[in-house]
Amino acid sequence: MDESSTPLVVEVDRSRNLNDLFAERVAATPDRVLMERRSPDGGPWATTTALQLDAEITAVARGLIARGVEPGDRVGIMSRTRYEWSLLDWAIWRAGAVTVPVYETSSAEQVHWILSDSSVSLLVVETAAHAELVDQVRAEVPQLRDVLVIDHDAMAALVREGAQVPVEEVEQRRHLAHLDDLATIIYTSGTTGRPKGAELTHGNFYELTVNAVEKLNVVVQGDGSRTLLFMPLAHVFARFVHVLTVAAGATLGHTADTKTLLPDLEAFRPTFVLSVPRVFEKVYNSAEQKAATGGKGEIFQRAAKTAIVYSRALDTPGGPSRWLQLQHLVADVLVLRRIRAALGGQARWAISGGAPLGERLGHFFRGTGLHVLEGYGLTETTAPATVNLPDRSKIGTVGPALPGTSVRIAADGEVEVRGIGVFRGYHNNPEATAAALVDGWFRTGDLGALDDEGYLRITGRKKEIIVTAGGKNVAPAVLEDRLRGHPLVSQVVVVGDQRPFIGALITLDAEGVPGWLAAHGKPAMSLQDAAKDPDVLASLDKAVARTNQAVSRAESIRKYRILEGDLTIANGYLTPKLSVRRAEVLKDFAHEVDALYEGPVHG
Repeated sequence: MDESSTPLVVEVDRSRNLNDLFAERVAATPDRVLMERRSPDGGPWATTTALQLDAEITAVARGLIARGVEPGDRVGIMSRTRYEWSLLDWAIWRAGAVTVPVYETSSAEQVHWILSDSSVSLLVVETAAHAELVDQVRAEVPQLRDVLVIDHDAMAALVREGAQVPVEEVEQRRHLAHLDDLATIIYTSGTTGRPKGAELTHGNFYELTVNAVEKLNVVVQGDGSRTLLFMPLAHVFARFVHVLTVAAGATLGHTADTKTLLPDLEAFRPTFVLSVPRVFEKVYNSAEQKAATGGKGEIFQRAAKTAIVYSRALDTPGGPSRWLQLQHLVADVLVLRRIRAALGGQARWAISGGAPLGERLGHFFRGTGLHVLEGYGLTETTAPATVNLPDRSKIGTVGPALPGTSVRIAADGEVEVRGIGVFRGYHNNPEATAAALVDGWFRTGDLGALDDEGYLRITGRKKEIIVTAGGKNVAPAVLEDRLRGHPLVSQVVVVGDQRPFIGALITLDAEGVPGWLAAHGKPAMSLQDAAKDPDVLASLDKAVARTNQAVSRAESIRKYRILEGDLTIANGYLTPKLSVRRAEVLKDFAHEVDALYEGPVHG
């Protein structure tokens, strides 16, 4: 199959906007909790009903108007994921303005580019450090009138100043935008060059979320439906989720520190989880190491294998045998229920995006009772263009097109998308827009294939295809995603363009190494020492061998080198959505790549 479409399920009046979507939620369930946040003293989560949040949004919108924000103005938010981020976003829309997210990890140069390119007039930052960073470039951004700091009571100040603005002004503004009008400009983090500002409309978010709710139904809907948002709200996936929960009647929690993610999940008790594969990998690795440290490593391995075999059997005629069902019940009592407890005990569904999860992990989590639905999308498609469905999921694929969306495979294998979620173009960049949008089809840059039921499988990035000296085309993502699942491994960059064979640069996981060492009865040691330890190297050798089982010999990793440090957002080698900036790595570690091709090759 070369093209697949899913018809629209819910049609939305073109005169409406996201403020109307919010008003529907308030009218339908005014007293149901819409958002929760941790209490400052570490106590129970503080709750805010739809009606209470509605009043807060109006109060903040009045404050934005008092600060001179006009309809169509750009208002920036530079902050970690927190309650105030969501509050501001809805308040900006209610004031008739346009939200411009800025990653809180951005450099001064990136901040300067985004603020100037989008013409931000008011910027709300989280901390004094963010404000100081902005001060470095403020002289070069003359249209920026105000910078407010959340940690310095910016929200209270806006509410106080807005008290003088008539409520009728907000009521008039909240109806100004229509579905085709601009809601936000999200700058793609990009692995090369300056970020491009994707212009997303009210319709992109409104139509996509209400249609996604209809298709995902039991996953996101229901009186007790709740999810914890921990991805950066500057990223389109998190933004989509924060609108989706309004449309679904669900409760949204916020947490910014991924280091406390597991305790936060346990405390918040979500019914569905939305994340990237790296988080699911860490949940698995953490559970495995905890079991090994407690002398129950073999029990965990048997239980994990049972979960995977059980999940695979679900896809076969007749399903799991009675004997397998009994084995699964024992595995659940001994191990699997603890995995669910680590996620709060209520989660039955998860949606994963951003990179392939891998069939093994997909089957493992389904075998534990957490159904991970893989999806696919980009900033330019307002997050998901495809997603597996609760009543028909195919592990290893990213599902069929969402309602109102079409997917096709071009002659060269590139995935192209058209539909309600596709952006209207790049801000101030007609050349890039013309290159990306052809007759309404967005050229994603990803390679993939559709099966006979229209389920999409992503096979790699078009620009990242490696061509060896022998002429073999290799998609690095297949190897990188599998190898990165090992508890010792943080990042993997597969190399080999115009080289005689495929190699890899590996970084060790600072969080995973101590647990692995303890689980294997080894003393604590630095990452530098671990990189030379025979047992660590032997484990990595086995991981590479297992990874190579997914590809032909010509595509397999023949040698690898461990880099001294990690690839992080802070040092510029990862984008905020944790994608490797391949060009930067290959440039700065060229000597390490060259070293791979010196000396003998084993195996």
